[in-house]
Amino acid sequence: MATSKITYLGDLRTTSTHLQSGTEILSDAPVDNHGKGQAFSPTDLLANALGSCMITVMAIKANDMGIELKGTTAEVTKIMQAEPRRIKRLEVTLNMAAAVSEKDQTILERVGRTCPVYLSLHPEVEKEIVFNWL
Repeated sequence: MATSKITYLGDLRTTSTHLQSGTEILSDAPVDNHGKGQAFSPTDLLANALGSCMITVMAIKANDMGIELKGTTAEVTKIMQAEPRRIKRLEVTLNMAAAVSEKDQTILERVGRTCPVYLSLHPEVEKEIVFNWL
């Protein structure tokens, strides 16, 4: 079964529908690639997926450990390269909304760095991950 359906709307914009929930996401080509930049670009969505995936798998593990991560945020910076045009570097700063022991920090950070999106990225994509704990 398909995960999503993507429809081209014209003017370098698509809408993606998550088939299980019906949730929709718009994407636009970025300004530096002939677009208007009025929504996430496809590479923005990939970069965002990394931060979202890291928080999600860490929250799953934290729940098992009796730790609440509600309020945790991630700021993601995407750096593109020209030739070939692709993501060169992703910088993720996670602001952790929990005060935990160093041991628990190590466990949760390790889980974050092994999320499916992180592991699916090409090895040439540089990844700088910073954890800021309370």
